[in-house]
Amino acid sequence: MFEWITSMIDRAGYAGIALVMFLEGVFPPIPSWLVMPLAGFEASSGKLSPFLVVLAGTTGSTASAICWYFAGKLVGIGPLRALAERYGRWLTIDPSQLDLADRWFARRGAPAVIVGRLIPIFRHLISVPAGVFAMDMRKFILFTAIGDGLWNFLLMSAGYILRSEYSRVRDYLGPLASAVLLCVAMAYAIRLLTWKKG
Repeated sequence: MFEWITSMIDRAGYAGIALVMFLEGVFPPIPSWLVMPLAGFEASSGKLSPFLVVLAGTTGSTASAICWYFAGKLVGIGPLRALAERYGRWLTIDPSQLDLADRWFARRGAPAVIVGRLIPIFRHLISVPAGVFAMDMRKFILFTAIGDGLWNFLLMSAGYILRSEYSRVRDYLGPLASAVLLCVAMAYAIRLLTWKKG
C-alpha cells in the first residue's frame, strides 16, 4: 500500500493526493497519517507547495465525508428510531435518547464535526450522524473542511519538518488510533452491561 500511495503522489501530484485522501475517507484502511506526511516530505524537497498539498488533501477528505453524510441522510432518523425501538439494548440507545441526541446535535453539531475530524477513527464516523440528524449541508461542508484542514496541516507539517523520517508519524499515530478504538470498544461494553431503557 505504501508503494501505491508513493507512486500516486509522484505521478499525479496534487490530484493524486486528493484522490488518495478521498479513498482514505471511504476506505479507512488507507491511513491519512501515511499520505499527508509523505506529501509533506515531498513539499520539503521543493517538489510540491505545502499550501496546495493541504488544499488537495482537504478537498479529497471533505469529498469523502460528504459521501458519508449522504449515507446518513439516506438512512434518516425515522428508520434509526425504529431500529432503536427494536434493538435498543444492542445499540445502547432508545428512541427517547435518540431524540435527545438529535436536539444536542442541532445545538452543538458544528464543534462536534470540527473536533471529530481531528480524532482518529471518529474522523470517518462523525459525518454519519450529521446526515442522520439533517445538519445544514453548507455548515457541514464548512466545518468538515475546517477540521480536515487542521488535521491535514498538522500531518503535512510533521512530514515537512521530519523530512526523510516522516514515517515516524505513523509510529506515533498508529498506536494512538488503536488506543482510541480500544476505548470505544470498552465504552460500548460498559454501556451494554449497564444499559437501561429510558
